Amino acid sequence: MPEVPDKTAVFLIKAFLLYLLFANVAAFALFGVDKWKARHRRWRIPEHTLLGLALVGGSLGAWLGMCVFHHKTLHKKFRFGVPFILIAQAFLLVCLFGGNR
Repeated sequence: MPEVPDKTAVFLIKAFLLYLLFANVAAFALFGVDKWKARHRRWRIPEHTLLGLALVGGSLGAWLGMCVFHHKTLHKKFRFGVPFILIAQAFLLVCLFGGNR
């Protein structure tokens, strides 16, 4: 019979998923805003901010932002870095939550 998680574990998992949702929505939005700023010759969002947001959990949103807005796709550190971060984070999530117990 499977073990029922306690309330604290359920709360932490929900909080973590909410954090990931926020980080990914923020990354996606910032890629869109930066693309708009690039087209209108405005002050830009620093690259380290965009990559940093991908690194702290927003990699899926960053990758989707790159694809949807066709932004930063020619920069090697984004073209290879964001997918690498996404794969590494997915692997980490599978190791933490998807393993046999």
